[in-house]
Order: sequence, then C-alpha cells, then structure tokens
Amino acid sequence: MTSVVAQQDGGGGAGTGTGTGTGTYTFSSHPRALQGRKKYRQEDQCTAGYYGNIMYDRRVVRGNTYAQHSLPVTAQPDPIEIQRQQEIQRRAVARRRAKAQLRTTTPLPLDGRIHIEVQTELYLEELSDRIEEVDVDTQTDAFLDKPPTPLFIPGKSGKDVATQIEEGELFDFDIEVKPMLEVLVGKTIEQALLEVLEEEELANLRALQRDFEEIRNAELAEVQRMEERERRYREEKKHRMIQQQEVLNKEKETADKIAARAFAQNYLADLIPIVFSTLRDNGYFYDPVERDVENVFLPWLMGEVKKSIEKKILGRTMVDILLRDVENNRSQMFRHTHPPAKK
Repeated sequence: MTSVVAQQDGGGGAGTGTGTGTGTYTFSSHPRALQGRKKYRQEDQCTAGYYGNIMYDRRVVRGNTYAQHSLPVTAQPDPIEIQRQQEIQRRAVARRRAKAQLRTTTPLPLDGRIHIEVQTELYLEELSDRIEEVDVDTQTDAFLDKPPTPLFIPGKSGKDVATQIEEGELFDFDIEVKPMLEVLVGKTIEQALLEVLEEEELANLRALQRDFEEIRNAELAEVQRMEERERRYREEKKHRMIQQQEVLNKEKETADKIAARAFAQNYLADLIPIVFSTLRDNGYFYDPVERDVENVFLPWLMGEVKKSIEKKILGRTMVDILLRDVENNRSQMFRHTHPPAKK
C-alpha cells in the first residue's frame, strides 16, 4: 500500500521515500507485526506513540460550543433588547439637550447691533475669504501583474505508516459480492412486493372510501330531508299556535265586550232616573215661577216684613222711653211738693 502526503522535512521509520516534481512525498515500508501495547500508557507515551488522533490536533476546537454566541444570518433581533437600546438612545439625546440648555451662551445683541466673530486664541491668524491653492503632481510606475497565489499545503504532523497488500490477498470479488447481490436482489424483490401490496391496499382503501362516501352522502341527504320535514313541522306548529292564540284572543276580547255591554246596560238602567232625581234635588231642574217666587218675591217680602217689624219695635221703644221720662218727671215733682215726714 502506498500513501501520498505533503512533503515534510524529517521523518523516521524503516522504508523508502521518493520525491516528485509536484512537491509531494511518497513513502512505503515493509509489512511488520504490531507491537504489544500495555494496558495503561505512560505519561511520556501519551503523545508519541499514536498518530492520526484528532484529539491531539490543534485545529480541533475544544470546549463547549454553546458558549460561542454566534447568531445565524436569519436570526431575528430580540425586541426587548431593541427597546432597551432605543431607551438608552432617548436618554442620551435628552441628556445632551439638557446640557445644551444649561450651557451658558452669548446673549442676544441689542437693537441695531450684530455680533461678529472675534479670535480669542493666544496666537492670531489671518482670516481671508480666498483659499490658498497649490498645484502638486506626481508620476507613479505602471502596475505590475499580481503573481499567482501558491496552493496552500498544510504542514505535515506525525509519521506516515503504510502496509503493502498484493492483489488477491484480501478477498475475491466474485465470491465476496455474491451474498451482497443476493441481499440486494432479495431486498429489491421484497420492496417491490411491499409496494404492490401497498398499492393493492391503497386501492382497497379508496374503494372503501368511495363506498363510505356514498353511504355518508345518502345518510346526509336523508338527514337533510328529515331536518327539512322537521323544520316544516315546527313552522306549521308555530303557525297553528299563532292562529289558535289569535282565536283565543278574539274570543276573550268578544267575551270582555259582551260582559262590558251587559254591565253597562245594568249600570245605566238605574243611572238615568237616579241622575235626574239627583239633579232635581240639587236644583238643576226647577219651575221658573216657583224659582222667581223663591229668589225674588220671598226675599223682598221678608225684607219688607223685617222693616215693618223694626219700625214697630222702634215705636214701642220710643213710647217706653217717653213713659219712663214722664214717670221720672212726675216722681221728682211729687217729691218736691210732698217732702217725707221727719221722725
């Protein structure tokens, strides 16, 4: 067996090595028996006796890869982090505005005056509207073509070990491939049979599905027909109930009207005589002559009688007064003429 690796200076081991013009190195060695290894290796043999182990390759990354915070290209940013960054930016802008407001500035000029710029530096310089210009030119060499980049060949590490095997020593292709072919053919036939069985099963399932869909459609049609009949029954029942309710309402209304009519007739039968008698007693129905006698003649007659009686009482009162005065005068005259006897 022959192995071809990148050329590296130095290398031990029994064998022959040849170099080629393409920069590769070919090494071959005679077959040899494996050396007996101990159960436990020594510390000085940990890195010297084993080759091709990636655990000792420095290019292999060690440690927990989850610690590397690498986001994919299509990763969405965290909205909380974005909101926090925006809040920090708003606070910084507000802080700068507050500092700008607290910074003392030049007061505004008076009316009719303007501010002018004045140099307050230690060293003054001349200010001019004209910018100084200087022309400078240079000549560069022509660009050279970039040389081709050499092919990268990583440095060789460790030692190469190879074993030479002649043709026909390991196995006979015709003999060794026969079981594999039998397995492949058997698996192919088995897979074909499975596919055929699967197709037949799918066809049976489709037929069962069609039958089930037909039965379901028939059942759905029957259910819809029954639902429609039930709906018509409900509507008819509701309509009949409304009609019966209207008939009952009309009958009740008619009975109420008849009862009200009978009650009104019974009530009004005695109402008219009672009303007329009450109105007559209250004086709403009267004889004009009688009313004239009661309201005009009798009050006048009573007034005249009252006046006549008052005149008679006045005459009697005057007579009584005159008689009293005469009696008083006679008694005084009698006392003067006939004094009482002394004892």
